[in-house]
Amino acid sequence: MDVQQQIHETVTKNPVVLFMKGTAQFPQCGFSSRVIQILKACGVTDLVTVNVLADETIRQGVKDYANWPTIPQLYVNGEFIGGCDIASEMYASGELQKLLEPLLKSE
Repeated sequence: MDVQQQIHETVTKNPVVLFMKGTAQFPQCGFSSRVIQILKACGVTDLVTVNVLADETIRQGVKDYANWPTIPQLYVNGEFIGGCDIASEMYASGELQKLLEPLLKSE
């Protein structure tokens, strides 16, 4: 399976996916850490994280997949949401909570 196919399967088979530097327990950049904090504040417990530092092909592949140059990258229901700035703005406006709410009820 090529890397684009692997990324596509990951984001479409899991409700909330974060491609990040490090892990949810040990984020290795401030932006990744901030998105993890936001998701926890929203009540997300069923989260799949992919450590892009562990695999260079994934790190570059996810940038190509979303046509987005930076990490972290948040996906909800297979849809690319954005990076730290967008997730922060959506959280501040309440938009992210509304997007995630249906998923939290099914956990």
